[in-house]
Amino acid sequence: MLIAHLPAGYILGTFAQNRWPGRSGIMAAAMLGSVVPDLDMLYFHFVDGGRTHHHAYITHWPLFWAGVGLLALSVAKWRDPRYLAPVGAFFAAAMIHMILDSVASPIMWLMPFDRRALELVTVPAMYRNWVMSFMLHWTFALELLICTWALALGFRRLQPGAATPKNST
Repeated sequence: MLIAHLPAGYILGTFAQNRWPGRSGIMAAAMLGSVVPDLDMLYFHFVDGGRTHHHAYITHWPLFWAGVGLLALSVAKWRDPRYLAPVGAFFAAAMIHMILDSVASPIMWLMPFDRRALELVTVPAMYRNWVMSFMLHWTFALELLICTWALALGFRRLQPGAATPKNST
């Protein structure tokens, strides 16, 4: 995925706000969680020099997010249950990031126990620029659909009289 992670986080955040109205921080948590796995791009470019595909880093291991998420949810429940919704939204968004990446890019779902990478579709390198190969592949339509869905939710939210959860961010 190139452009749909943040819109997917917005979609998740919108549904979570509707499910748990009045809980603050849900939208911010969902949107942050939707892009935080790609923070590894800083390491990829500035430290690793692009030698290792960034999906091999721990930030793209679904079991890492599942384990840390379960721990964080347990701590939130123990410390203050009001934080369960935003913590859950953050880690659900990180897992959605993994699912979306799996559509057209390899993700090692069982890492560190198994290095086999899974992807739904392999995007062939048809053009010299890998971005063009992705943008001109049919799977990019899924990204555009997610972006359109997020825009529709956002515009609907801006309509006068639109129902929005109270006390949400």
